[in-house]
Amino acid sequence: MAISMSSASLPVFKAMLGNLTHLLDKGQAHVEARKLDPAALLQFRLALDMLPLTRQVQIACDAAKNCMARVSGVDAPRFEDNEASFPELRARIQKTLDYLEKVPGDSLDGREENDVVVPVGRDGTRTMKAEAYLKHWALPNFYFHITMAYAILRHNGVELGKSDYLAGKKT
Repeated sequence: MAISMSSASLPVFKAMLGNLTHLLDKGQAHVEARKLDPAALLQFRLALDMLPLTRQVQIACDAAKNCMARVSGVDAPRFEDNEASFPELRARIQKTLDYLEKVPGDSLDGREENDVVVPVGRDGTRTMKAEAYLKHWALPNFYFHITMAYAILRHNGVELGKSDYLAGKKT
């Protein structure tokens, strides 16, 4: 049996957004324990031409919600990109998870060959088949921004390991 679009996307997005929340929890605990300015960590970037931690989280959320909207053919909710604290970023992730909970799997399945138009740069677009978009654009972009968030936190001394990235909060 072939893997479905819904099984290849929804659970992946949900799990990794949960793990991202866990990473942010550890980041906030780190700055609180050391009495650091949270804004310094939230605005930290690994290179001058890279986006800061806050934008990495925002874009990861956008990648998940926009992928589901583009594949299913419905509009995604718009978020203002004004988060400036750990609690606000966690709320952004939760809003994204709440949206993903409302996406029915059958609105994704069977749409593999549908065209998806993706904005590229400031004025361009790219058209791809939905399955290719999910596999080769949306998921890699999603993972990239979560990985960058992890790397920023880790670079700044937050005690994170591979299990935090892959499994999130240990139960």
